[in-house]
Amino acid sequence: MRLGPEGNPDNPLMLQFFTWDALHSELSWWKHLELEIPKLAAMGVTQLWLPPPNKGANQKGRGYDAYDLWDLGEFEQKGTVRTRWGTREELLQACRVATEHGVDIIVDAVLNHKLGADRYEAFPAVPVILKIGLKMRGWTAFDFKGRGTKYSKFRWTHEHFTGLDWDHRTRTKAIYRIAGPGRKGWSRNVDKELGNYDYLLGIDIIGIRVWILETTGARAFRYDAIKHFDQNFLLRFITHVRKQSGMPGMFSVSEYWSGDLDRILPYIKAFRGQTAFFDVPLHTNFHNASKSGSRYDLRSILDKTIVKKRPGDAVTFVDNHDTVVGQSLESWVDTNFKIQAYSLILLRKDGHPCIFYGDLYPNDECYDETIAQSLKVLIEARKRFAYGVCEDYPQDRNCVGFVRKGDTLHPGCVVVLSNKDEADGVVHTVRMRVGKEHAGSSWESFMTPGERVEIDADGWGRFSCLPNRVQVWIRASE
Repeated sequence: MRLGPEGNPDNPLMLQFFTWDALHSELSWWKHLELEIPKLAAMGVTQLWLPPPNKGANQKGRGYDAYDLWDLGEFEQKGTVRTRWGTREELLQACRVATEHGVDIIVDAVLNHKLGADRYEAFPAVPVILKIGLKMRGWTAFDFKGRGTKYSKFRWTHEHFTGLDWDHRTRTKAIYRIAGPGRKGWSRNVDKELGNYDYLLGIDIIGIRVWILETTGARAFRYDAIKHFDQNFLLRFITHVRKQSGMPGMFSVSEYWSGDLDRILPYIKAFRGQTAFFDVPLHTNFHNASKSGSRYDLRSILDKTIVKKRPGDAVTFVDNHDTVVGQSLESWVDTNFKIQAYSLILLRKDGHPCIFYGDLYPNDECYDETIAQSLKVLIEARKRFAYGVCEDYPQDRNCVGFVRKGDTLHPGCVVVLSNKDEADGVVHTVRMRVGKEHAGSSWESFMTPGERVEIDADGWGRFSCLPNRVQVWIRASE
């Protein structure tokens, strides 16, 4: 799949350009994005994952509360013309600037839930817990009066949904399966968590089209919460969109939220390489490592992860909008292991890394200036040095190293990382081989300039790292 503009010899890199509560103090979010794109392209970012651009169920909706997928901030609906993120034209302008700078836009596709109905309807339904039929009133009618028939004449009614979570007649919140003649019930091709996961929140839907790609110039989709999807539908959907859009290599990445690799593998195999998957098991390992400190064995950090089992299917990440403290999937990687985690996804060979806006830009949710400064250094190291074969040197439980050999266009690097308690004061040293072609050369620290390592006649050197730090070494200029 396409990971960035064709012909770019440098490493591809994805950036999630939002946090859950993201807003700019002076600009719309789309205008903020537009102004940042030239800098991000220069840093080496080749893909920008945007929040859902559609109108939400309320003025501050992030787009995951999908009301009208055809309204990108153009119509007076739900008390606003613009979305939380800005207007349609601001979005399209940002997308044009991204294309001009060789950066692909990834649209967050919310396919499985819909909120903010305009009217309720009466129909038969079955409460999932009680398993008995009843007559209910559900908010299932979407009229889109603000948009009218522009872009689409389609109108949603209860006939298009399988479930919802509110009976307006009895004012009762529960999960209801819509019943009646011709209803087939829940899909069988979804995750079996909680019995059957053909339901997420609000009202279950299927819908988004090639229109969003044609309108924005986006080149990829991120699929939200696919454990709730019918697998066969999503596979057909991806194939259909690629064909209709004329983009056979269109990038797709899916969110299946589980730290258990065994639960994810059947999905990965079912999609046969048609979508990549966020490596939640790797994120879980990072979170556990940050909580355990020096008790965590770094030699096992990649165990039971997608990137180790199926590297070509892995989008690696450290944190995202859902893992921040206080959010629904809270599992934040603490600052004591944040840069070590980023070094593993940015500087190793396998996996396609995604960095998080919250770690890179000032914000009120999770920003740490020291982390952001070090992250920028690692991003630069990825772009300039992290290429070629990767050779591992697992020194001990608290220190591991690896060598990137480089390629014909890029020189390679050496990386050492530690989770040892800083109070121990022990400086780690790992003997690693960079190759005979580097015999007699000097290597210098890229993270803290000034330190040097001499390479012997056989291409070996002793590379150091302070406790609870990351060190990147590069060949010094002659």
